[in-house]
Amino acid sequence: PHTQRQQNKGDDRGLQETAEGAPPHPQKNRTVVEKVECFKFLGIHITDKLKWSTNTDSIVKKVHQRLFNLRRLKKFGLSPKALTTFYRCKIESILSGCITAWYGNCSAHNRKALQRVVRSAQRITRGKLPALQDTYSTRCHRKVIKIIKDINHLSHCLFTPLPYRRRGQYIKGTENLFFSLYLKAIRLLNSHH
Repeated sequence: PHTQRQQNKGDDRGLQETAEGAPPHPQKNRTVVEKVECFKFLGIHITDKLKWSTNTDSIVKKVHQRLFNLRRLKKFGLSPKALTTFYRCKIESILSGCITAWYGNCSAHNRKALQRVVRSAQRITRGKLPALQDTYSTRCHRKVIKIIKDINHLSHCLFTPLPYRRRGQYIKGTENLFFSLYLKAIRLLNSHH
């Protein structure tokens, strides 16, 4: 049978096909989904291309506001220990928020911007602060230990030990997976054995 397309006027349901002479089929209520380039979820800016520049820029902007407060506290004569405590509570918590999700796939440019912030805080506090790469490695290792202990976790099966000769061959994936939490965690586990 010959089909024709007719547009529903005054209706956002779009085009519908009808058989010639047959009444149009009733359509269910459809919600319109808008495609966006970037959205915020759990404090992380996620883009449609999974690039982390927007997220990194947002983090750096927030941290610069906190660095102003850190400088003011230093000006008021707080001890380096108190300044470091302020850094750990107010600045490092922003830098490391959901770090296992985004840091592994950040560009080198974004990582340098983040590390510059850490170095600025280090100059202000006059103390040694952990590099963001070290924080990322620590968080990955901690997360994978939790996954291994929880047999109900969806990713538990990815960390099943293989025979000794094939150790480290847990996942073979794409380039995007190369810097993911799972492969980083597997490399950390293998280095501890």
